[in-house]
Amino acid sequence: MKASQYLLDSGLRVGNGVAADPVLVFAVKAAIVVLGLTLAAAFLTWAERKVAGRIQLRYGPNRVGPYGLFQPIADVLKLLFKENLAPATRDKLLFLVGPSLAVGTAILAFAVIPLSAVNHGIGAGYDLHWDISHLNIGLLFILAVTSLGAYSIFLGGWSANSKYSLLGGLRSTAQLISYEMAVSFSLIGVVILTGSLDLEKIVTQQNHAWFVVMQPLAFLLYFTGALAETNRAPFDLPEAEQELVAGYHTEYSSLRFGLYFLGEYVNVITVCAIATTLFLGGWLPIVPFLSFIPGVLWFIGKVAVLILVVMWIRWTLPRLRYDRLMSLGWKVLLPLGLLNIVITGAVVAFQAA
Repeated sequence: MKASQYLLDSGLRVGNGVAADPVLVFAVKAAIVVLGLTLAAAFLTWAERKVAGRIQLRYGPNRVGPYGLFQPIADVLKLLFKENLAPATRDKLLFLVGPSLAVGTAILAFAVIPLSAVNHGIGAGYDLHWDISHLNIGLLFILAVTSLGAYSIFLGGWSANSKYSLLGGLRSTAQLISYEMAVSFSLIGVVILTGSLDLEKIVTQQNHAWFVVMQPLAFLLYFTGALAETNRAPFDLPEAEQELVAGYHTEYSSLRFGLYFLGEYVNVITVCAIATTLFLGGWLPIVPFLSFIPGVLWFIGKVAVLILVVMWIRWTLPRLRYDRLMSLGWKVLLPLGLLNIVITGAVVAFQAA
């Protein structure tokens, strides 16, 4: 059967009153998002090398393909042909679960992030949401899923039966739990302003002013905590190659190591997408007269700028000492998050009165 005929028989025809099949739409959107995130994460490795090269006054990748653009493909092929080594005393099941969970949680969190405005009336009244699954508690879903990311690193470090991996896993667990609270507190201010956990409603309520203007402290707290949750420098203590060889993924090689690497970059895309949705107006244009540009392009552009900032910080600031890392989370970010909640709640209550 031809593909076009299959789509028509499945109910995706937008004319003649045929309703779209939600299951098929869900599958198509999921495939696009998963493939898009995977390709974007692969080419972010090229982009980060270029950014690092500029900061360090060198070229970066420039041999494989024009401007080195085929370097990610060469890296994947290299990982495919590397010998897949593993410690003999490992926990065989959990050793495989760790890297798989790292990628899975990052992609699952992206499932509820809307990339553009809702298209109403697609195929006999079917509303097409620009996310894999639209939830009215999308923000709560993201916080629940991202909290599982700590398990991927801890399981990978513990199951390898290596002291360096175990130390990296323990560091990561403490770090993620500490900074996850600061991240959660920073988002409560946005929930107070909007009165909703629906990400689409949060974006539409930024028509007049982005929440980064009304919640600048919350944005800084979230972005700082997000850097720590993605184990990016200056918060990359779970890896700390000078101390722990490579931390929690020391004993991983070949595609298993590649999954951890992929999970880190997908996490970076996800946290930047969340910041864009909650604080930078999502798909909304910078100024109204530029609204002819598709919303999805605005969304991708804002996410790209935040990713560039993440890379800039990575190659500029030195790694924090571990005690200072924990002190920053518990003694600075957490109290500031509570202060932001109190101030936001007081202002909203005063305006309501």
